[in-house]
Amino acid sequence: MKLKKLAIIGAVALLPTTVMAWPWSTDMMNQPNIKPQEGEPAAFPKRSIPVSGIATPYSSREETKDLKNPIPVTDASITTGRNLYKIYCAACHGLTGKADSPVTPKIGAIPLNEEYVQSTLSEGWIWGTITFGSYVMPAYGVPGEQGGSNDLNPEERWHVVNYLRNQLVKDAAADTTASAQ
Repeated sequence: MKLKKLAIIGAVALLPTTVMAWPWSTDMMNQPNIKPQEGEPAAFPKRSIPVSGIATPYSSREETKDLKNPIPVTDASITTGRNLYKIYCAACHGLTGKADSPVTPKIGAIPLNEEYVQSTLSEGWIWGTITFGSYVMPAYGVPGEQGGSNDLNPEERWHVVNYLRNQLVKDAAADTTASAQ
């Protein structure tokens, strides 16, 4: 009787080892597959866009200074630009571009409603600054490997430029008038 119990206990103890040897219990790693960087990569479908976004032919802000804004200044573009500005820019530059947010003194963000930005900087330079960032400003158009968040596509960046150049100063003046009353 004791021998029979020992035989059953021994069989139960060896059962997991036996089960692991069955052909359907092999590790998923040992199945037919294509490992990364192995073999010839398949061709991408026509008109596909890489995961990292649409590549820009520019590699620095300096290369963009002569660009002209391809997006016409319309109410829809300004509204889109205003909304994107409030999401991405206002935290540092202030809601009206006066660099009056709580973060501004800590990081040195510049006022965007001043004459220097409005008249001296080209639209391409502003677009390039949004795209590639600057000393403390993050990039909003370069894929992640260069430190940017790639949150704004090229068209959205041009909408922000339209808002900065055509409506931001008016919104700041309206804000000043409203707060004075």
